[in-house]
Amino acid sequence: MLQYVIRRLLLAIPVIFGILIVTFTIARLIPGDPCHSALGEHATEAACTAFAARMGLDQPILIQLGIYVQNILLRGDFGESIRFSIPVSRLLIERLPVTLELGTAAMLLAVLIGVPAGVLSAVKRNSPTDVATMIGANIGVSMPVYWLGLMLAFVFAILLKDTPFWLPPTGRLTAGLLAVPFYEAWGIHLVRGTLLYQIGDFISNFVILNSILTLRFDILLDALRHLILPALALSTIPLSIIARITRSSMLDVLGREYVRSARAKGVAERQVIWKHAFRNALLPVITVIGLQTGTLFAGAVLTESIFGFSGVGRALFDAITGRDYPIIQSFTVVVAIGYVLINVLVDISYAFIDPRIKLN
Repeated sequence: MLQYVIRRLLLAIPVIFGILIVTFTIARLIPGDPCHSALGEHATEAACTAFAARMGLDQPILIQLGIYVQNILLRGDFGESIRFSIPVSRLLIERLPVTLELGTAAMLLAVLIGVPAGVLSAVKRNSPTDVATMIGANIGVSMPVYWLGLMLAFVFAILLKDTPFWLPPTGRLTAGLLAVPFYEAWGIHLVRGTLLYQIGDFISNFVILNSILTLRFDILLDALRHLILPALALSTIPLSIIARITRSSMLDVLGREYVRSARAKGVAERQVIWKHAFRNALLPVITVIGLQTGTLFAGAVLTESIFGFSGVGRALFDAITGRDYPIIQSFTVVVAIGYVLINVLVDISYAFIDPRIKLN
């Protein structure tokens, strides 16, 4: 198992480098000038020349690529943002936890609702429950996220404003609530700029986790309320896809001979469904969950923009419009690494779900 994981991770290195090179090249083909995006439309030619020299943009593209890769490998330096003049690593520490928190909540909703809905639909095939579930899944997979997000905000933030069902439409926390980093609450002093400080800062930017570590349950409840609408909007498409795949896989397994044999032996129907059928139907479901998880984390830009979440997706969109090459490159590589890790976890889970599968 360990050899398999190491081999998969090593094979992923060329893929990540390929993505880095393609992103590095395509980012520089985007129409527009980083200088005018950073300094304004009226920046002089002399100012742009000095700007390009300071940011290393006056070098040939191959030299820029070599310097960038060298800085990552030797120092873990992702460069400096062109627009904000701050290290990209600091932006990653600030933005990545937001996207991970939102994506995790959305995927939990998708799995906890989609899988049981698919199983129920397969068990009650061609019944009104099955028809209603599949109609809902088809509607869910067809609704654009930006439209659904706006509709949810309109309903729960405006129409239900004076009811107990009101939910905040934007932001991560209510104005005035201050989340103190857990290491400060614990009385731990971390030197700014050190690796331990960066790790502590990264963990503290998970608002829900940080509020639990600091026992600030008022912040926890407020953060969860702010998370409901964006997580619901983001989970709709993967939820619908998971429900449809679960139904299809369960229908295939329920028609197998060993399921009919279990029923003929008088095994309880619940045990037939969950022990004999569901476990054998899990492989395609796990595959789809893994693919949807990667897509969900990479495609949260619309949801983050609608609900005012400052995550990776929104930062990447702003970087593309502002021609901020270091952010585009670094954030894309981080998303690619996430995809690779998710695929490795999915492959490893196969061996635990089906003992017949051996990872060599």
